[in-house]
Amino acid sequence: MTAIGAPTELEPLIPTDLLASVRSPDDLRRVPPAALPELAAQIRAELVRQVSTTGGHLGPNLGVVELTIALHRVFRSPHDVIVWDTGHQAYVHKMLTGRLDALGTLRSAGGLSGYPSRAESAHDVVENSHASTSLAYADGLAKAFGLTGRCDRRVVAVVGDGALTGGMCWEALNNLGAAPHRPVVVVLNDNGRSYGPTAGQVAVHLRGLREGTAAGNLFEDLGFAYVGPVEGHDSAALERAAAALHHPVVVHAVTRKGAGHPPAEADEADRQHTVSGTSARSPRRGGADWTEVFGDELARLGHERADIVAVTAAMLRPTGLLRFARHFPDRVFDVGIAEQHAVASAAGLATGGLHPVVAIYSTFLNRAFDQVLMDAALHRSAITFVLDRAGITGPDGPSHHGMWDVSLFGLVPGARVAAPRDTAQLRALLRACVAYGGPSVLRFPRGTSSAVLPARARWGEAEVLAGGGAEAEVLVVPVGPLAGAAVEAADRLAGHGLAVTIVDPRWVHPIDLDLVAAAARHRLVVTVEDNAPSGAFGETLARALREHCGSSTPQLRTLALPPGRFVAAGTREELLSSFGLDADGIVRAVLDASARR
Repeated sequence: MTAIGAPTELEPLIPTDLLASVRSPDDLRRVPPAALPELAAQIRAELVRQVSTTGGHLGPNLGVVELTIALHRVFRSPHDVIVWDTGHQAYVHKMLTGRLDALGTLRSAGGLSGYPSRAESAHDVVENSHASTSLAYADGLAKAFGLTGRCDRRVVAVVGDGALTGGMCWEALNNLGAAPHRPVVVVLNDNGRSYGPTAGQVAVHLRGLREGTAAGNLFEDLGFAYVGPVEGHDSAALERAAAALHHPVVVHAVTRKGAGHPPAEADEADRQHTVSGTSARSPRRGGADWTEVFGDELARLGHERADIVAVTAAMLRPTGLLRFARHFPDRVFDVGIAEQHAVASAAGLATGGLHPVVAIYSTFLNRAFDQVLMDAALHRSAITFVLDRAGITGPDGPSHHGMWDVSLFGLVPGARVAAPRDTAQLRALLRACVAYGGPSVLRFPRGTSSAVLPARARWGEAEVLAGGGAEAEVLVVPVGPLAGAAVEAADRLAGHGLAVTIVDPRWVHPIDLDLVAAAARHRLVVTVEDNAPSGAFGETLARALREHCGSSTPQLRTLALPPGRFVAAGTREELLSSFGLDADGIVRAVLDASARR
């Protein structure tokens, strides 16, 4: 018997602070439909308040408030599985599944992930944070539920129109549409954008469906039932649409990125896709922004060389190509969220006599390794890959650290990999890359550079930044912008009576033989890089020294990211310090290795 005054499953839940009372999807289902607009308003206010402090993906989450409410009222997560494509729009989902009080820890070390996370909640089934994967997950989950007798569990994939430009989506749709017995609901969150307006013919077809002018319906042709277009900011309409059918269906929800927050709705550039937040901003450290300097230098090169073209995968502004695009609109190609196509089409551009510069985040190029190897390198295509966000990137967490590119390109025959220590070197090495007759890579981190570090001498392609005298027994070889920490460490080690040489290799693949010969003259060689250690610069230099020196190889110490694990979220400074990749860590490593000899 229910006690007097105790809530029942059917008793409405309408306290003054609706959001604070919703601690689970069960609570959400007790909110009367008439109160849902107020709940949506409270969610938006809390999103703006918290994300303005923590930083994160604001626009995408403002756009899916009513959609998320409807999904959690219709489907019974986690029994029914909701998969969020990319996952950067899952903040509202987190708020409605018991994590409201922790929202202030978003994207910080030890706090809530900026993407779905299995460690946080049973409602986060898939931790995907690269685009266009949700439909493949949904296909596999639906097959698994069918084979194991759990046909009462439904699978919902929420995919944006931007992600729908990725080839993986169409591979999955091809399979899902051919299986009418598997009840997968594809919720198409159509706001006409990814970072910017959605590229390609898919956007044209979706616009035709929205406006009722399309000659046909591609989703129905692939075997799906189609419901829509549905007003994506009407929870009641969304609930009716999402619950409509029990076989493969596409629910076409039309939303507005940044909805309900005037600054985001007025932002024509990216609808406040991401905001840095007051607690997420790092102080400028004497240098310029890496991405801005790259964009400026590429535009200069564009004026000098008519054969240079630019390619990006739905990230024209974030990768610094906007200035080039303004000067040369016919020489920049945004292929949508399709990294594999970006690389293979760049190989075609190179074969046609042009020099493509493929600007992409380091972590996203992982998806196109086959194309790098077999379409670019096999044909010795003159392509420059510019990898933004290389190394430790910070609060976006394990899926976004660019910690594998050095290792991967070390496997690519004929590839050259440059790692500038500062923005002056970025300009010089970009020019060297586009002058190379094969695949080349320029990698740099997120944010601002340190002050320019002048060279004291040259060892082949490498440049000596500190020390270099015959008395030095210790050589420290930092990769890219870690040079600043290494120079600071050398000054402090001098106080311990150690003469230390700091040399910037500039090119991390292939290894410069002049650098190898110079390193062989030292008692201790320490390499420093924010890359996974396997196959990276330190391992490659160690192998070259063994081949060059035989039994008289110097003592070697490699400082890198920990092997065999992903790296969690945190600021770049916090993470570099925790892994001993700052000046303190270099000093400790050199003193420890010196004490062990």
